[in-house]
Order: sequence, then structure tokens, then C-alpha cells
Amino acid sequence: MTGEGLAVNWFKKSSLPDTAQLSELLQSGFRYALSLAHHHHDAEDLVQQAWLRLQRQRNGSTPIARGPLFKTIRNLFIDSLRRKGIIEFETLEDETHLADEHASDPGVAGDLEYLLGQLKAGERELLYLHCVEGHTAQEISDLISRPRGTILSSINRAKAKLRQLAANSEPAEPPQPAAKESARP
Repeated sequence: MTGEGLAVNWFKKSSLPDTAQLSELLQSGFRYALSLAHHHHDAEDLVQQAWLRLQRQRNGSTPIARGPLFKTIRNLFIDSLRRKGIIEFETLEDETHLADEHASDPGVAGDLEYLLGQLKAGERELLYLHCVEGHTAQEISDLISRPRGTILSSINRAKAKLRQLAANSEPAEPPQPAAKESARP
């Protein structure tokens, strides 16, 4: 059955969901995927793949909740990194990260998108879930199956790293014009 057929089947089997709720769920999933992938098209692909996978698992019979959607998006993202050979399992204390492709673009140094691109995907994920989605540390812990204390310390480290990156990338203050001395005859 095609993805479109699954979506139609889902609408037929369940009581028609509020399209605003469905739209909000998919938009929220897209924003989460974008926080992980940091690329618009990859985020769209992640949401579509996650939606289809969940529909197949549930045979299109039950509505999808935010938690399973986010978890599936996260798992698909990690799987894609493994396939590309990009991911190496490293501790959060390791400061190495993937170089951002826009690092050499002029005028991007102070841009939030650039600064977030300097963080690891895991750090971006935690900041997104906490700061944008408004999840508590316990909710994030339940969502990604990591201890609450680890989540709290990781969020604080990511915030500190973001502050440090922002401080280091601020343009230097423009030089102050020298005071003109009056000409003496």
C-alpha cells in the first residue's frame, strides 16, 4: 500500500481527526527533524519516513501521538548517519563535531542558524526539545530513554557551548573615531 493510501486509510478507519491537530503534529515533527538534520529537505524526508513507518506499524488504525513520532524521527536520523558513516559513538564531553558547510559564508558568524550548526546533533536535539517544544527534563528523558540527570547536564553544557560560540563569533566593535584636535595657528 502506498503512503497516500495509508493516509487515506487512516482517515477512513479513525474518526476524522481535527486537521489543525494533524497539521500541528506534522509541523512539530518537522521542526524537531530540522533541529536534528539542520537541513530542510532531510527534515522533510525524516518526517515522511517516520509517518509512513508508524502508519505501517499501526495498520493505519490508530492516530499517531507526538512521542512515537519524535522517537521514530530520531531513530531514522541516527540510522541515516550510521549509513553515511558520519556518526561515531562518542561521549557528550567530546568537543569534536561536524564542520558546518556554511562556516566560510560571509556575514553568517552571528547568525543563530550558524551557531546551532556548530553544535552536535544531540545537543541541538536537547535544546530544541527543551527550549522550543517546552519539554521538561523528565519528559525528554522518557522520550529519548536517557537518565534525567544526564539530560539536565547535557542541556546546561549545550547552552554554555552556545553562549561561548556566540561570544567568540561576535564581530569586533567598530573603531571609535578619533577626536579632532583644533588646529593651532
